[in-house]
Amino acid sequence: MEPFKSITSVVAPLDRVNVDTDAIIPKQFLKRIERTGFGQFLFFEWRFDEQGNVIPSFELNKPRYAGANILLARNNFGCGSSREHAPWALLDYGFKVVIAPSFADIFYNNCFKNGILPIVLSEETVSQLFENVASEEGYQLTVNLENNTISDNHGLVIPFEVDAYRRECLLKGLDDIGITLTQEDKIAAYEANYPSYYKVNA
Repeated sequence: MEPFKSITSVVAPLDRVNVDTDAIIPKQFLKRIERTGFGQFLFFEWRFDEQGNVIPSFELNKPRYAGANILLARNNFGCGSSREHAPWALLDYGFKVVIAPSFADIFYNNCFKNGILPIVLSEETVSQLFENVASEEGYQLTVNLENNTISDNHGLVIPFEVDAYRRECLLKGLDDIGITLTQEDKIAAYEANYPSYYKVNA
């Protein structure tokens, strides 16, 4: 997992509440065994029609939001099933930050485990950001995890809160496996001193 410290990016808006994980990555694409390649299927049933043609009116299909790494959403983002494929798809598509007034708990936790920073802001603040995005093409935000702030080029500065442990893991680029490997020396020392009669003969 790559360390996350700061990112400046165009913001893509998704002005919908209760976006569930089946909308984020539809169930028919869950047969893949890799953790990569899901980005092409992100919001598939909103991005494409039944013939596979791009739907121009969908937010992420608009040229002004191309290459965005920050997704702006509404309440209860990531609700529904607990599929970890949802953050995989978001990350593979290019999103590294999701800003919303609230998230479903499991999705929120899965974001941190996969290198995405989910940020909770008040509904009023999120609505103001939606207005900013709509009024200025190419509107950008800088999300700085080192000082826990969101800022733009017009003097806006928004502080945000994040659990200290999760913040440290993102700053260092540590997922669950990486965290375990930081204790590799202790694990090796324990195994070396483990009573031989508990060991399985090769």
